[in-house]
Amino acid sequence: MGVEFPAKPAELFARDREWAALCRFATDQAPGATLGVVTGRRRQGKTYLLRALTQALGGFYFAATEASDSETLRRLGVELGRFLQTPAAMTLRDWHEAFDALLALGRERAIPLVIDEFPYLLAANPAISSILQDALTPLREERETSQSRLLLCGSALSVMGRLLVGSAPLRGRASLELVVHPLDYRLAAGFWNQDDPHTALKVHAVVGGTPAYRREFVRDDVPTDPADFDNWVCRTVLSPSSPLFREARYLLAEEPGLRDASTYHSVLAAVASGNSTRGRIASFVGRKSGDLAHPLTVLEDAGLLRRDPDAFRANRSEFHIAEPLLAFHHAVMRPIWADLEAARDPRDLWTSSQQTFSANVLGPHFERVARQWLRFFAPATTLRRQPTSVLSGTVNDALARTSHKIDIAAFAAADDGGKTLLAIGEVKWGEVVGRPHLDRLQKVKGLLTAAEHRGASDCQLMLVSAAGFSETLIERAANSDELVLVNTTDLYTQLG
Repeated sequence: MGVEFPAKPAELFARDREWAALCRFATDQAPGATLGVVTGRRRQGKTYLLRALTQALGGFYFAATEASDSETLRRLGVELGRFLQTPAAMTLRDWHEAFDALLALGRERAIPLVIDEFPYLLAANPAISSILQDALTPLREERETSQSRLLLCGSALSVMGRLLVGSAPLRGRASLELVVHPLDYRLAAGFWNQDDPHTALKVHAVVGGTPAYRREFVRDDVPTDPADFDNWVCRTVLSPSSPLFREARYLLAEEPGLRDASTYHSVLAAVASGNSTRGRIASFVGRKSGDLAHPLTVLEDAGLLRRDPDAFRANRSEFHIAEPLLAFHHAVMRPIWADLEAARDPRDLWTSSQQTFSANVLGPHFERVARQWLRFFAPATTLRRQPTSVLSGTVNDALARTSHKIDIAAFAAADDGGKTLLAIGEVKWGEVVGRPHLDRLQKVKGLLTAAEHRGASDCQLMLVSAAGFSETLIERAANSDELVLVNTTDLYTQLG
C-alpha cells in the first residue's frame, strides 16, 4: 500500500507536478538515503515549496547564507539542536560530521532534509560536493541505515547545473532532478487574474510567469481591466519606489558567474533591440564576434538567454532573452533610465515608449507565445498532424537576393529519423492580417517546395493576429484547410 501524499497547500498556485514529485521523493519508503536537486531561477517559489514540504512531513530545513565554513557549521548545529530539541546546539567539526548528522535523522523514517541556497556552501568550500559524495557512497553504513531524503536547492543555475554532469562528484547520485520553471503564459493569466487575452499577453510580456512579482513585489496590485494596464505599468515596474523597478539589474548582479556587468547588459540590450544573431550582437556591442562566446555562454548557463535553432538553416541559431522582465527593462527602461529615476510621474515617458514596447517587446513575445501554444496547447485538430517541434527560421530567396523571416515552422517527426514540415506561419500583434500576408507565405511555401524540403508542397499556412483578419481571409479559411487563422482568444481557450 502506497504512502498518502500530504495535500498541496491551498496558498500554492498550480505547481501540482512539482508538489507531487517532491512528495514522491520525500515519502519513498525504500531503504538507503537518497539525494535530490531542486533548481530554477530566483523568485519562482522554490523555497516556499520546500518549506511547505518539510512542514507537512516533519522535515528539516536549513537556508545557507554567504558565510564562512565555520560559521555555517555553527548555524547548522544550532538548527539541528533546535530540530531535535536537545539542550544545546550540536557541535559539527567539519562537513563529514554534518552530513552524517543529517543522515542520522532518517534512521527511524523517511524524512525530507532541505539545504537551500546550496551554492553559498560551495563558494565557501568547493570540496563539499566530494564530501557529500562520500557520505552517500553505497554500502556505507550511515547511508544504508538512513531514509534521509536530502534535497539541495539553489537559484544559481550555472552552479547547480554543474552538480550532476560530466565528472562532477555527485554525478549519478541524485534520484530527483526538479527544475521549477516560471508559470507558462496560460497559468500566468490565471495567477494575475487576467481574463482578457490582450491584457494577459501584455502583462506576461512585462513580468512573465514569476510568482513573486505579483505576491511580494507589487503586493497583488494587478490591472483591474484592459484600460488599467498603462496605469499599472506606471505604478509598478516604471515606479522607482517599486521593487520591480530595479529587479532586472538585480537578476544579473545575483549571478555568480557574471563579472563584467556592463558587457552582459550590453549583450542583453542588443538582443532586446532585435539583434538576435551573434554577428549582429557583436556589431551592437562593438566587439568581435569571437569575443562574445564567453558572455553568451554565461548568460545561457544562467538561464537568462536562450539559443533557438533556425528551422531552415543548419548550424544557425538566434538568441532570445528568456526572462520577459529583462527584455522589457533593456528595450524600454534602460534607454530612459535617468529620466525614469528623476520623473515624478512616468506616464509621459511610458507614452513615448509605446512604439518600442510594441515592436521590441510585445511583437517578439507574441511570436514566442504563438509557437508555445501550437507545440503544447493547440487542439489536435489545429493542423493535419500533431507537431513535434515548432521553431522560427529564415528562408533564402536566391533569385531575389533576399530572405524571408518565418515566425512559425511546425514539424512532425518522420519514421526515418528526419522531420516533415507541417505548417509555416506569420504572427502579427498590431496590424490586421490580410491578403498580402497570405501571399508572402505562399511565396515562401513555393521557395521551400522548390528547395525540396520534405512536406513543403502540402504544408499548411498559419496566420496569427491580435488585431484580427480581413473578411477575405476569414472566408478563405472557412472553405479550405490549407489556411489556419488564430486569434488571441484561441491561445487561451482551455482544451477539452
